[in-house]
Amino acid sequence: MKLSVTIPAQNEARTIGDVVRDIPREIDGIDEVEVIVVDDASDDGTAELAEDAGAKVVTMTGRPGLGPVWRLGMDRAIRGGADLIVNLDGDGQFRSSDVAEIVQPLLRGECDFVHCTRFAHGGPVGRMPAIKRAGNWLVTKLANAICGTKFTDVSCGFRAYNREAAYRLSQFGRWTYTEECVVYLVGRGLRIKEMPFPVLGEREHGKSRVASNVIYFASHLLHILMRAVRDGKPMKFFGVVAALALLPGLLTLVLVGLWAIAMQTTTPFTGVLTIGIIATLIGVLLTVLALLADMVSRHRLIHEELLYLARCRYYASPQADDVPESAALASVFEA
Repeated sequence: MKLSVTIPAQNEARTIGDVVRDIPREIDGIDEVEVIVVDDASDDGTAELAEDAGAKVVTMTGRPGLGPVWRLGMDRAIRGGADLIVNLDGDGQFRSSDVAEIVQPLLRGECDFVHCTRFAHGGPVGRMPAIKRAGNWLVTKLANAICGTKFTDVSCGFRAYNREAAYRLSQFGRWTYTEECVVYLVGRGLRIKEMPFPVLGEREHGKSRVASNVIYFASHLLHILMRAVRDGKPMKFFGVVAALALLPGLLTLVLVGLWAIAMQTTTPFTGVLTIGIIATLIGVLLTVLALLADMVSRHRLIHEELLYLARCRYYASPQADDVPESAALASVFEA
């Protein structure tokens, strides 16, 4: 049983050494522990310090965003034959020693994916900015509404995957990955467990590259979540939009029709009648679109199953190490 711990890092020289060294190398049920630091074009010696602490370092250039950096770490772990993968931030907000605990539900076969919650059993350690707390709450509520779940946190970067979850993941967002992965895995029927761990409310050193510009980050996050719903639950996505047009349109037609029957004229609601007809037609067209999107979604599920089987076969073969990760991943992320 091999565990790979992946750590995305950008200019984390003040914390990366301790984060890597504190990861337990002896865990019951685990035969081998590997630490992979994905260095996102750091210029403060992060890569050298991580390597000195005992990590394998994979370097990216161009700073493509957190999504591709995380995906590269997952890809390297899978290529290396990992049975379990833990993702841990390099800023020191999480306790590295908790790696041994977060993998236990996976080792017991209770679930396929475990994610940390910062908002249970007292919440984060220390102060968390109010806007960040409110943003996390809002995103979690939105994800729960989409997935029909009751999670308390879907944005935390401390999480663990078994091989089944890692092979089935398809992630395309450039700026973040956390919420998209939860929505995707829930939609694919994988077993998910939420576990509370003590997490610092604010990082001690540096600035968060994800939440440093809240409006910019929120706009990208909303785009990612909307696309995840569109692809994963097209009937819900297009059906809601269709209902917003179809129901008012039909109601307008009924009310104006009753008025016309009673008064033998549509005056003074002729203009309203026209609007009702247009809204009804738009609603019907959107309903047809929802049905077509649902059909496409069914074909996508078949393609995803074929992709899953192809990954199982590919990663088990020797040539998996021959393809450069950056070349294989660069084309799948949004611009």
